[in-house]
Amino acid sequence: MAIEVRGEPTPNPNAMKFTANKVLFEGSGSASFKKGEATDHPLAKELLGLEGVDNIFGFQDFVTVNKEMDADWDSLLPKIEEAFGKVYD
Repeated sequence: MAIEVRGEPTPNPNAMKFTANKVLFEGSGSASFKKGEATDHPLAKELLGLEGVDNIFGFQDFVTVNKEMDADWDSLLPKIEEAFGKVYD
């Protein structure tokens, strides 16, 4: 089954929440990752490798992506969707 992801805005204009139809982060705890930090989590690695992404926060079936102030959602969103596809399709 291909992954389905729904993006939605948050009160913070520099953050968007992406909810998937499958578990993205195992376990009962949340996970936070910052650009430049080493991680072996496949989705975190893909997202943090995107120019314009500052940090991410994940829990079970969702991830919140925080962009850098000067980054543009219009250019980031297709890259974020592509990252999900690389990891989960």
